[in-house]
Amino acid sequence: MPSDAFRLSRDDFGRLSYFGADGSRHHDVVPVRAFPLTAADEGIALIGVDGHEVVWIERLGDLPRELRLLIEEELASRDFMPQILQVRRVSSFATPSTWQVRCDRGETSFVLKGEEDIRRLGDNGLLITDSHGIQFRVGDLAALDKTSRRLLDRFL
Repeated sequence: MPSDAFRLSRDDFGRLSYFGADGSRHHDVVPVRAFPLTAADEGIALIGVDGHEVVWIERLGDLPRELRLLIEEELASRDFMPQILQVRRVSSFATPSTWQVRCDRGETSFVLKGEEDIRRLGDNGLLITDSHGIQFRVGDLAALDKTSRRLLDRFL
């Protein structure tokens, strides 16, 4: 999609409004990632209040800076997936177990119900879902310290 094909702005309530080059207007559009874990900056749809796709964006990086920042800001306000930087302690190697971790959003603990709640992402990533359905991401196992990798290996 050419970058001049549409524009976005925020209304008085902070919601995104879409204005197409053809004169179409859609208020309260929401950006949705097609592949939020594996290709977060590719394949983004702006969805209207009726649930239908208003526009498809192949690559977020192809948009002008102003549009890209609006969409990134909106996505950040909706996405909540803390990145695990370190596994400090695991209460037990049997599940359910309580994990104490350091994330990009601070220290936290969560309960892992079962080993099936740890899924591999690509070659070196993990997605861990706690007992409340909150998803934690490990972007690169190799980037973790030796203790964290050893604890995780017990569950993989």
